[in-house]
Amino acid sequence: MKKHLFWALTLCASSFIVAQETQKVEQLDSVFIDTKVPLARKNSGKVVVSITAEDLKQQTGKSVAQIVNEVSGIEINGSRSNDGQNLGYFVRGGRNRQVVIMVDGVQLNDPSQISNDYDLRLVPATAVESIEIIKGASSVLYGSGAATAVISITTKKEAEKGISGDFTTSIATNAPADADERKLGQFVNHATINGTLGKFLYNASFSNRYTDGLSAVAAPEGEDAFEADIFNSFSTKVDLGYKITDAITIKRFFASDQFETEFDDFSYTDADYLGTTEQIRTGGTFRWKYNKGSLVINDSHSWIDREFASSFPSKSDAQTSTFDAYASYQVTSELTVLAGVNGNFSKFNSFSVPFGATDFIQNVDEETAKFDIIDPYVNATYISDFGLQVNAGARLNNHSNYGTHIVYNVNPSYGFDFGNNNLKVLGSYSTAYITPSLFQLYDPLYGNEELEPEENTTIEGGLEFTAGKDFRVSAVYFTRNETNFVDFVTVDPELFVFQYQNISDEFDTSGVEVEVSKQFGDWLKVAANYTNTQADDRFALRIPEHKANARVSYAPDNKTFINLSYLYTSDRDDSFFNSETFLSETVVLESFGLLNFTASRQFTDNVRVFAGVSNILDEEYEELYRFQTRGRNFQFGLNLSF
Repeated sequence: MKKHLFWALTLCASSFIVAQETQKVEQLDSVFIDTKVPLARKNSGKVVVSITAEDLKQQTGKSVAQIVNEVSGIEINGSRSNDGQNLGYFVRGGRNRQVVIMVDGVQLNDPSQISNDYDLRLVPATAVESIEIIKGASSVLYGSGAATAVISITTKKEAEKGISGDFTTSIATNAPADADERKLGQFVNHATINGTLGKFLYNASFSNRYTDGLSAVAAPEGEDAFEADIFNSFSTKVDLGYKITDAITIKRFFASDQFETEFDDFSYTDADYLGTTEQIRTGGTFRWKYNKGSLVINDSHSWIDREFASSFPSKSDAQTSTFDAYASYQVTSELTVLAGVNGNFSKFNSFSVPFGATDFIQNVDEETAKFDIIDPYVNATYISDFGLQVNAGARLNNHSNYGTHIVYNVNPSYGFDFGNNNLKVLGSYSTAYITPSLFQLYDPLYGNEELEPEENTTIEGGLEFTAGKDFRVSAVYFTRNETNFVDFVTVDPELFVFQYQNISDEFDTSGVEVEVSKQFGDWLKVAANYTNTQADDRFALRIPEHKANARVSYAPDNKTFINLSYLYTSDRDDSFFNSETFLSETVVLESFGLLNFTASRQFTDNVRVFAGVSNILDEEYEELYRFQTRGRNFQFGLNLSF
């Protein structure tokens, strides 16, 4: 613990003990995610996290989950383990089903997943241009499931010149702490060719991420290390567009993503199991910018196949189609109104091999396991000339299984200008509506068709102070109330009967998120963040009460960047199923701190070299009970562009 505090204080001291996003989050002039209309940051009623292309360049080699995990208030459990580890999205005491993942303006989901959540392992970080994140209930603009956060990912766009290319490759070791040797075990590659030919736009890309050297489950102390488990992913995408006029653009894309991952047995023993996931996705955007607003239509259609070869073989196929069409209009210089309709159509099939048999049988049929959602919504943004801003809206959720339900949001803020400085006081009251997943409803072993939707209310208030673009500090307090929480419960312990059921009791989560950054000229930036989460003990598994990040970024010239970062995570509770007693037991995972270093150098206009050391102190820790995590590892990479 003393070692953790030493490094945290060392990094924070030079920033006047500041707290902000671990990424180099720029003080952008505008944000988009909280209203779907570009706003000056000081006019936004939320504290929006913006991770820019420059930030991502300094995080080369990391996965999307690892990058997002360093944002205040967010814990992406499993992001520091074997690359094939399932990811848990814990935000403000919530779970995966309460976080919405968006890619290029469309909400994505996987109907075959337990929580209907989208798998971030399918998104290659090398193909991402920027990420915006908003925390709190955001169901008005983003639909069912947006109860604790929306993570909006924008992929790289075409260059304005006729032809442009980019190739990035990196190699790294991939070993646990105290490893006897550290062999190369991570290889990441990305290549793209893109450009603009008159009114025609094109972008073709390929990404691959391969890791070896790390077992999914850690061997018991004193035993030989378990066999390493391989993760291998491939992604290809082709974007085509046409600029009809200066105001109207259409784009369509075609993408294929797949990964395979080896994993071990749930009894914490070594095994040669294999899971594969394949996704085909297509969709696009129509955008029309008119005099006082714009019309946007985004759509995406996904076909996802999963198969698990283990002692309990299973496979599934899912289809989901999503669209979001909205139009904005600036009624007056102070008032902008946005109206839209959002739809989602999902279904899935599931197959398993019964005990003693050898062939798959179907146990979930898409004729039953399906739902349709069509939601109209409206949102208004008022920006006065005397400092008051109000963002408010409502959505009518129309679910084929659950009928209609209204969610709403009221988000006032007030700004005080002091020359080049601004102090913003903000607050919000938001509701969310989380419908059970198809798996929770229809799985033959654990499903429950009597489940009711979860309902969520979030209240938050805070301050944000900015001094030009060089200094920003914010502090937000939130409290979240949830009813009808869907949990996996024991129905009959003697017969080992389990089922998804609603928990009748209400539960509350509250916390504080503090962020600050300070820029010293063009050569030094120091940033850090701190999150305190007070989650209900019954549902606080793997959620740290205290989490902090700090980063020092040094640029001796405009071609060289050096970063030193530190992440601290406090004790967390976890649970595991004891195969000897057949009972679920609770265990405490100890706190840990990770110190990381990265550096890059732009040697020519076309050549950039980067390197890094992660977990410099070779800290040994757990994200999940008995699962292995990364120790000290080294990375080297090269970027070529033209």
